[in-house]
Amino acid sequence: MSHTLTLFAGSANVELAREVARQLGITLGARTVERFPDGELSVQLEESVRGHDVYVVHPTAPPVNDNLMELLLWADACRRAAAARITAIIPYVGYARADRRQGKRGPVTARAMADALQRAGVGQVVTVDVHSPQLEGFFHVPFENLTAVPLMCDALHEMVTPDTVVVAPDLGAVRLATTYGQRLGLPVAICRKERRSGTEVRVTRVIGDVRDHPCVVVDDMITTAATVVEAIRAIAGEGARDGPLVAATHGVLVDDALGRMAHAGVRELLVTDTIAARPDGQPVAMRTVSVARLIAEAIRRLAREGSLRDLIA
Repeated sequence: MSHTLTLFAGSANVELAREVARQLGITLGARTVERFPDGELSVQLEESVRGHDVYVVHPTAPPVNDNLMELLLWADACRRAAAARITAIIPYVGYARADRRQGKRGPVTARAMADALQRAGVGQVVTVDVHSPQLEGFFHVPFENLTAVPLMCDALHEMVTPDTVVVAPDLGAVRLATTYGQRLGLPVAICRKERRSGTEVRVTRVIGDVRDHPCVVVDDMITTAATVVEAIRAIAGEGARDGPLVAATHGVLVDDALGRMAHAGVRELLVTDTIAARPDGQPVAMRTVSVARLIAEAIRRLAREGSLRDLIA
């Protein structure tokens, strides 16, 4: 039995949700999101969702805690309004890196987040290039991790030259860099990194030949850009050409990340719109690839119980 499909936009990335709706040929569901002076949130559905297949597009990007709380309110509101199924479309998942305890007395924050979402009523989760794929194991509901890499590679095809080298800024990005290299037909180099703190890293070795080659540094996300900048320093020391490209699905870009990359000589930054766009006039040239078509296709298939095999990471 099919259900009416209703798509809502959380407040974290309304433009993305609007474009997903356009791709699907539907209008966004009517809702109100209000923030009170004391910081509390209120979410109100302005139309019936009884028996509907509800999708909420809402990344838990910074401010992470506010956006996570809003998503919980969305789920609770839709559950209490008798939606048949609630799917959280979380293009960027905050706390995805907190997938283990830091010391014997710390929480597994990602697990706590997963538990809260499910208890609130989320019956299905869709993400894009989630930082820790093992996050799926914290959920008891279907979890689909879409990948934006094919879209990113389509854009990079016109930005790179045949002698470009794809660079993994740390060992955790090797698999991703290999995928980029295979799709672009380019060799891969790897930076071996040591993390000294949450904002300080050091590359101790570059594996692969970058001398006299232009480079594109790839990762799933850029937060403070400390890892990317250190990788750029390391490949420059190995003789790579100046002005590398940087590509990442999620441009979190906090704590003057763009300023750091500009100072490091980044020629251009390629990101997706999983996180809401920043105003023009940034210190680094930025190009954005939209994941709206990818998300819309996933929703279309999920609504008719179709396979996502060629869309997932």
